[in-house]
Amino acid sequence: MIRLEQAELSLHTGKADERLCEVYGCMAGSPELPDCRNRLLHVLTGFRTQFGGVEEIELFSAPGRTELGGNHTDHQHGNVLAASVNLDIVACAAPNDSMIVRIQSEGYPLDEIDLTDLTPHPEETNKTAALIRGVAAAAHKLGHEIKGFDAYMTSNVLSGSGLSSSAAYETMIGVIINRFFCESKLTAVDIAKIGQYAENIYFGKPCGLMDQMASSVGGIVAIDFADQDEPSVRKIIYDLHASEHSLCIVDTGGDHAELTGDYAAIPREMSEVAAAFGKTVLREVDEAEFLKSIPSLRRQCGDRAVLRSMHFFAENRRAVAEKEALEKGNFEKFRQLVIASGRSSAMYLQNVYTGVNPEKQDMSVALALAESILDGRGAVRVHGGGFAGTIQAFVPNDMLSYFKTTMESVLGKDACHILTIRPAGGVVLLA
Repeated sequence: MIRLEQAELSLHTGKADERLCEVYGCMAGSPELPDCRNRLLHVLTGFRTQFGGVEEIELFSAPGRTELGGNHTDHQHGNVLAASVNLDIVACAAPNDSMIVRIQSEGYPLDEIDLTDLTPHPEETNKTAALIRGVAAAAHKLGHEIKGFDAYMTSNVLSGSGLSSSAAYETMIGVIINRFFCESKLTAVDIAKIGQYAENIYFGKPCGLMDQMASSVGGIVAIDFADQDEPSVRKIIYDLHASEHSLCIVDTGGDHAELTGDYAAIPREMSEVAAAFGKTVLREVDEAEFLKSIPSLRRQCGDRAVLRSMHFFAENRRAVAEKEALEKGNFEKFRQLVIASGRSSAMYLQNVYTGVNPEKQDMSVALALAESILDGRGAVRVHGGGFAGTIQAFVPNDMLSYFKTTMESVLGKDACHILTIRPAGGVVLLA
C-alpha cells in the first residue's frame, strides 16, 4: 500500500513516470505523460471525496483490447491474435475491513455488493454489479477469502467500441481482488478465466475468453484455445511503429442494444454443425469431413450455419498465419491476411449487420468508406463481435490525417480513434 499523499507527490513530481512509461509503452518526456498523470491525480481526488479519510491506497490499470485476428474463433476453441491498447480503466482502491464492495465508477451510480451472498442475482443481469459479484465468487471458489474494498474508477475505454470495456472492468476487479485478498497468487490467465466466468454466469453474456485474456495478459498475444482449461498464450514482440502504419478504431455509430441474440447465434450455429459430427466445437471437426458433408449439413443446420463454419476453419488458419507474419516482421503479409479476414467476416460469418434491422447498416457503410479512402493501401475489417459498433483499420501514416478527417466527415467528430498497443495488461500501477 502507499499513502494517498505520497501517491499524489509521486505523480506531481514525475517520480512515477518510469512506471507509467513501462505500462503504457511511452517514452520519457512523452506528451502523453502529463495527461496520464492528471488522470490518475483526478482518480485520487475522486477516491478521497467519495470515501473520506483512507490513508493508504493502491492505483490500478486494466486496458481495453483490440482483436487483430481470429474473429469469432475463440468460442470454438480456435486461435486468436489480440492486443491490449492504450485506453484503459484506472482505479484507486483500498480494503475497507467489511464484506461490502463499494465501487464508484465516474458518471454512474455507486455499486454496493454484499459478499456474504455470492450467488447469481437475476436482477443484476447485464449490470456491473453482476461482474463484481461474479469475479468475487470465482476467486472464492479457488479457495481465497474475499472481503470488501472501496474503489473509485474512471475509464476512457469506449463503451460499445469493440475494445471490450466489460473485459477491462472484469480484469480490473480481478487485479484488485488478487492484490488485496489472494496474495497476488492468481496469474493473468487465472484472472481472465475468472472474468469470463463472471460474464457468462452472472452477467448473462455467452462470451468467449479472448477479450479477458488480451486485457489481462497485455501486449500482442497469440492464444490457442484448443485446451480451454490451459490455453496456450504466446507473447508476440512486434513494433507496429516500424510498419509505418497506425491502428485506428472507428466508431460507426451503431447501437449494441438488443444484439445479444445475434452474438449468441454465432457460437450456437457453429456448435450445431459440430454436433452433427458428434463434437462439441468446430475445432474438433475434421475440415475435409466437413466439406464433404456440406449437402447434408445445409439441410440439417441451414446455410448460414454452414457459411459461418467455413469462416471458422479459414479464420483459424489465418490467425496462426498472422501471428507468424508478425513474428517474422512481415507486415505486408499480415496486411493481406487482415483484408481476407474482413472479407470472410462480411461474406461468411455475416456479422456486419443484424438481420433484425437490415436497413440499418452503419458498419457496412463505414467499411465501404474506409476501403474507398485507403484505395488499395492499408487494411480494414470488422472489429470485435460485429453487428454494430466499430471497424478496425491499419492506415499508412502518410494518409492518417486525411483518413481520420474524411471518416469523421461522414460518421461524426471523434469517430476515428488512433490507438497504440500497450505492453502491459491488468496491473498495479502504484503500490
